[in-house]
Amino acid sequence: MRLKEEQIRGLAEKVYHDLSAEGLITPHGERGAVVAGIVSAITRNFAAEQKLERDAEKLLDETLAGMGRGAAEIDRRRMLKMVKEKLAKERKIVL
Repeated sequence: MRLKEEQIRGLAEKVYHDLSAEGLITPHGERGAVVAGIVSAITRNFAAEQKLERDAEKLLDETLAGMGRGAAEIDRRRMLKMVKEKLAKERKIVL
């Protein structure tokens, strides 16, 4: 998923607000610093997911190339989903 910087910031603000309102966090820094940390975490997560997507595509292409003619009968979308789920599990990434 690709979000603009202002969308990520808005999401981070919402996360901060909701967690604070529910008493689930007790920030030890100023609001701006905490929100910046949340923005950073979200951005890193999206970057990891994009890398996972690229790696899954590459692995699937290599696998299908090795299969030769049999690859024509494979549902590429379904296979890609399976490869992504496997890589995500190995890398401990939540999709």
